Amino acid sequence: MLPRESLVKGILTELASLYPLPKSELNFSNPFETLVAAILSAHCSDVQVNRATAALFADCPDAASMAALEPEQLEPYIRSVGLYHAKARNVSAACRIIVNEHGGDVPDDFDALMRLPGVGRKVANVVIANAFDRPAFAVDTHVQRVSNRLGLAHSKTPEQTERQLTQTVPESEWAITHHRIIYHGRRVCHARKPECGTCTLRGMCQYASHPEADA
Repeated sequence: MLPRESLVKGILTELASLYPLPKSELNFSNPFETLVAAILSAHCSDVQVNRATAALFADCPDAASMAALEPEQLEPYIRSVGLYHAKARNVSAACRIIVNEHGGDVPDDFDALMRLPGVGRKVANVVIANAFDRPAFAVDTHVQRVSNRLGLAHSKTPEQTERQLTQTVPESEWAITHHRIIYHGRRVCHARKPECGTCTLRGMCQYASHPEADA
């Protein structure tokens, strides 16, 4: 195995070669849409979320208009995304807090975001990185799986993985590396049947060498 610094550099270089210009596959155009889409994306594919938010954002383009709806009025828009009862309650409550406490604007402060219903570290980091273009490393299931398989992290929880990744990946590359790892997880390093035989990272990957140790 390569020394730690060389391993990280090699993996990041190859990911950059594979996915030079990655971006979120959720559709959004402002901080409000970013927040709502990220909340809805829990346990749901981006494709399903995008289908739901197309109509939702057309009818409710800001926090004020969405806060005016009761959760039961939001549910028909997001019925296809799964866990829609809870998500409708969270989105409705979050929008009302944004209107009442933040003047209708999504806060750009991590702690303030974390106080919104339906927002955990992953969602807060997604908003910070994508809506406000500040360094943040969101850890979803793909990032958790792929970064541990590659050896960029050695952890059992997303919070531990986030902490380790922010220590090993240069801060200027946090957001783009997040997207690159997700791309790789969706296209090559699948949860059940990773395509190790054709993966150009296999020579640097701990899982490819010892698949029985998969996290």
